[in-house]
Amino acid sequence: MNEAQRAHFTDILNAWKGELMEEVDRTMSHMKDEAANFPDPADRATQEEEFSLELRTRDRERKLIKKIDSTLQMIKDDDYGWCDQCGVEIGVRRLEARPTATLCIDCKTLDEIREKQTTA
Repeated sequence: MNEAQRAHFTDILNAWKGELMEEVDRTMSHMKDEAANFPDPADRATQEEEFSLELRTRDRERKLIKKIDSTLQMIKDDDYGWCDQCGVEIGVRRLEARPTATLCIDCKTLDEIREKQTTA
């Protein structure tokens, strides 16, 4: 992978991380603003369920931010774009679709087949 491609993916990952961080800030301010002690138990339950869904989503995004950070580190270490399992270069089209990908399409497909067989 050349320097221009590394810079391109760094920009994509930093923008993605920025969007996720903004979402976290919006959620925090929304939860503070909307937090109310409703006298009606149904209204309270509805609000708690909405907050629970938001927090679950933010938790997934928190994990994604960690993955983005590790991918940015891989770019700095010049290890980005190579499959963790077989060592083959991951295609640029796959990285465009999923910049945090650590497996080539073949290894990912095999991984999904194995997972399907063990959970079925």
